[in-house]
Amino acid sequence: MMDMDSYLNYVGGMAGAAAISGAAAVATALYIRSCPKPLVLPQDIHHQAITLDTPDQERVSAYCKDGKLKECIYEDVRTIHDVMERGARVSKNGNCLGYRASKNSPYTFLSYNEVLTRALHFGCGLMQLDLEPGQNTFIGIYAQNSVEWILTEHACYYFSAVLVPLYDTLGPHTSTIIINQSSISAVVVDKEDKVRALLAESPSTPGLRTIVATCEVSEAVISMAEAMDVCVLTFAEVEALGREHPSQPVLPSSQDLATVCYTSGTTGSPKGVMLTHGNIVADVSATLMQLGPFAPGPSDVMMSFLPCAHMLERVCEVATYMGGGSVGFYSGDIRALVDDYKALRPTITPSVPRLLNRIHDKVMAKVNGSKFRSWLFKRAMNSKLNELNKFIIRNNSIWDSLVFKKVRESMGGRVRLLVCGSAPLAGNVLTFVRCALGCIVLEGYGQTEGVAPCTLTLVGDPTVEHVGPPLPCCAIKLADVPEMEYYASQNKGEVCIRGYNVFKGYLKDPEKTAEALDKDGWLHTGDIGEWQPNNALKIIDRKKHIFKLSQGEYIAPEKIENIYLGSKYISQIFVHGESLKSCLIAVVCPEMEETKALAKSLGVKGSWEEICQSKEIKKHILEDMSSVGKKEGLKSYEQVKDIYLFSEGFSIKNELLTPTLKTKRPELKKYFAGQIEAMYQMLV
Repeated sequence: MMDMDSYLNYVGGMAGAAAISGAAAVATALYIRSCPKPLVLPQDIHHQAITLDTPDQERVSAYCKDGKLKECIYEDVRTIHDVMERGARVSKNGNCLGYRASKNSPYTFLSYNEVLTRALHFGCGLMQLDLEPGQNTFIGIYAQNSVEWILTEHACYYFSAVLVPLYDTLGPHTSTIIINQSSISAVVVDKEDKVRALLAESPSTPGLRTIVATCEVSEAVISMAEAMDVCVLTFAEVEALGREHPSQPVLPSSQDLATVCYTSGTTGSPKGVMLTHGNIVADVSATLMQLGPFAPGPSDVMMSFLPCAHMLERVCEVATYMGGGSVGFYSGDIRALVDDYKALRPTITPSVPRLLNRIHDKVMAKVNGSKFRSWLFKRAMNSKLNELNKFIIRNNSIWDSLVFKKVRESMGGRVRLLVCGSAPLAGNVLTFVRCALGCIVLEGYGQTEGVAPCTLTLVGDPTVEHVGPPLPCCAIKLADVPEMEYYASQNKGEVCIRGYNVFKGYLKDPEKTAEALDKDGWLHTGDIGEWQPNNALKIIDRKKHIFKLSQGEYIAPEKIENIYLGSKYISQIFVHGESLKSCLIAVVCPEMEETKALAKSLGVKGSWEEICQSKEIKKHILEDMSSVGKKEGLKSYEQVKDIYLFSEGFSIKNELLTPTLKTKRPELKKYFAGQIEAMYQMLV
């Protein structure tokens, strides 16, 4: 069995990813291709330990002996339609899509062949509605995760049409922009109020002629649609139309567009990312290569609750289908997610930091309320961490029964693989999740423009604060950012990606495409990365939002925000500065449990809003932030000088977060304009 130094040497040897200077691209990137080989891989890993040992050199050489990037893992799987057909074969027509008819009902599943047949019928029905097969047909989907979502997607692929998801949380105005730019003529929706919203925008969307509802629609809405010359049909009606009028499928090639996935638009209007079937298949294939023997198989069940409109979710689903596994959709109410987990009992789940942070914080709130619980928790964590450092992953120790059982049961009790993405995950939270769940927990990094992950941590790697090595489908280089003093020669710079997973450009926006893709095909992400000693990538900063203070110092607010999130009193934060000001200020959303405990210790009473207005609480939190910043090496001009405590929190509802839970910096600046002005006046 390898010790930690041996493991890190192994990772370094397999993943010598060298940085390439933006000024002189002379180095090349190498790629990790393997995870350590399991001595024993039990069929049900939830009751036995997995011990990871030496690397699987044969698998490594099979994937990368020619030194070339990998386009696919199976030669006969080049499109997402091919993926579903392969899933039907390897699963022997097993379960494919699952749903709950009601809150208390068990999951019901459609087989692979049922999914393929119904998708074909729905596609044939769409072709009867004056739609044409081919790449000029764009079909919208405006719905939560569901069986109908996937049927719509694969109906498009049967006829080489392009799927365009509309975020469930987008307002009518943004939906109008997307419908018009994509020339969408038909949209599938899941609720009557969405039908009404689309009809209300009908004068601004003359190309939208058909709305297909997966729910019942009232006569009043149908009459409204008829008056606007828009056809409203139910999903069942279109499916029945396709059964009655079969059409010959027109299947896509790997180079055909599969989807136009709109970015969430942290600044300005969203951009339509054009992704081909080949892009998506390459990214999924590379992920499966990285997972090796731990990749999804026919016995796996995945929980689907992240929006299908986001590529992380879709990549996880496609990977599951490629292995012949099944996907179960949550009920649609995030508050009932625990009930869905317990009913489905998934073995695979994607996740995001916000959910894992919430689980961690709830556990810590209970632990910190008792000295005995705190002692027991520390003993359990130390024991499990020692096992992780020896490459042992299990959930059947005494600590798993005494301390972590409820955490596992809240996710159904059978999760063997969890993939986290979309935002950085704090190292202490990642370690907690690995220990508590006793399963493989991986963290990836990527962008919609690169499908989803372009890096992924290795199975069994217990280290944190990095996002792993490049996937086999892409190369990564770091380019100089001299204005921020990041240089590739020092293993730091802007992350640039090139490979089979990189998008074809933004729909009808050559100017933005040229900004993102250079003449050599490198996608410039705007993220600042640093190669670690083990050749994994760490995201350390963001180029996009840098600005100067009045004294000429460059500021990268997202880096500062990530550091301040290390304060136990901070849940969310927005750091702000201006070129005419000499210092930074911030809007802080306090962490409720810790801040209430602080208020109690200081004798501050009142409602949550009153606590957030307390000068004493504000002073204490600002001092803690300063301490955290100093410990992490922030320069004096990078430390905020004043804060405003916001009791409500940033959310999608108040339009301060995007649907992917990223902060909308321009909106935050407008929303808190008064508080920002007041803070700067106080600092004069």
